[in-house]
Amino acid sequence: MNSTWLNSPMAEERGRRPGNPQTRDSILEAAIESFVTRGYGGTTIRAVARAAGVDPALVMHFFGSKDKLFEAAIHGTMPVALVIEAIGGDEEHLGERLVRRYLWLWEHPVHGPKLAAVLHAATATPAAAELLKELMSRELLGPIAGTLSHDHAEARALLAASQLLGLALMRYLLKVDPLASMPADLVAAAVAPGIQRYLTGTLSLAEIAAAPR
Repeated sequence: MNSTWLNSPMAEERGRRPGNPQTRDSILEAAIESFVTRGYGGTTIRAVARAAGVDPALVMHFFGSKDKLFEAAIHGTMPVALVIEAIGGDEEHLGERLVRRYLWLWEHPVHGPKLAAVLHAATATPAAAELLKELMSRELLGPIAGTLSHDHAEARALLAASQLLGLALMRYLLKVDPLASMPADLVAAAVAPGIQRYLTGTLSLAEIAAAPR
């Protein structure tokens, strides 16, 4: 066999991984790693392809654009199902269950860094923020609101989520003390009552029904 051909670009392209589901998973894993370590702005299609051992055209074939790749990475990064698991049960203790599960995910050695990467990207890039907003509204806030028996369930779920996002920003991204160094159990005990109030307490939300959309 001609050794020159073995070193040619055509041989390299033919040696790349074919477009199968395993290849898509490899691309997604490389993308998640890049978004976690380099952020949204520092991630490129070409770099992701290189890390996955495929041609950039194959990344585009599977995902279409960097935004779609980031959306898929969010789905692969955000442990939505683990949050939804905490919804089941009585409404009286829903706030505590959500806060404790939320803190557990952020403290987790695998989930935590990925959540930080997604939140950091959302605060730095409008496109990433829009993707995260759509995902949260569809797959997290909707299910939470659907479990509430009180009025203005969507607004209640959103108010609770705003507090949880603020908690993550101050504790895990900005690392503001003493919040950043407080034991997770102590944080949960302090935050859960406020979240519970948003979900099931008495709130002045009557004007929401008449507000323009």
